[in-house]
Amino acid sequence: MSAEAKLKELGIDLPTPPAPVGNYVGAVRVGNLVYLSGHGPRQAAGSPISGKVGDGMSIEEAQAAARQVALNALATLRAEIGSLDQVKRIVKVLGMVNATPDFTEHPKVIDGFSTLLMQVFGDAGRHARSAVGMGSLPFQIPVEVEMIVELV
Repeated sequence: MSAEAKLKELGIDLPTPPAPVGNYVGAVRVGNLVYLSGHGPRQAAGSPISGKVGDGMSIEEAQAAARQVALNALATLRAEIGSLDQVKRIVKVLGMVNATPDFTEHPKVIDGFSTLLMQVFGDAGRHARSAVGMGSLPFQIPVEVEMIVELV
């Protein structure tokens, strides 16, 4: 099943791609690779989800925020390439978690991002990944993710 058809089957409408909040672009295409800038959990209304994992934000809430990041990243990707059916493979994901120093479950948080990619792209959504902790992230968002995508 195509990625676009899978989105429909899952009942997912991608949001408007978020505008960059600095002097950069959301995606850069080089040959058959697309590099997506770090995306955060911006809600449909445009406001960011904020919080620090381990300090008032649960793993489940952070996973939901990471899923929202995936939706935003897919919206940017679609705007760059025209259709998600052009994706051959998700190559690499870097997930950054705004967490307390004693928090150790960063991979569980980024699973909220990765799981959605695998639901949409199947085996082509399986990717190499890093999940790391940060002392802070812009606007106190709980998670930021960037990725590299291979196109057909």
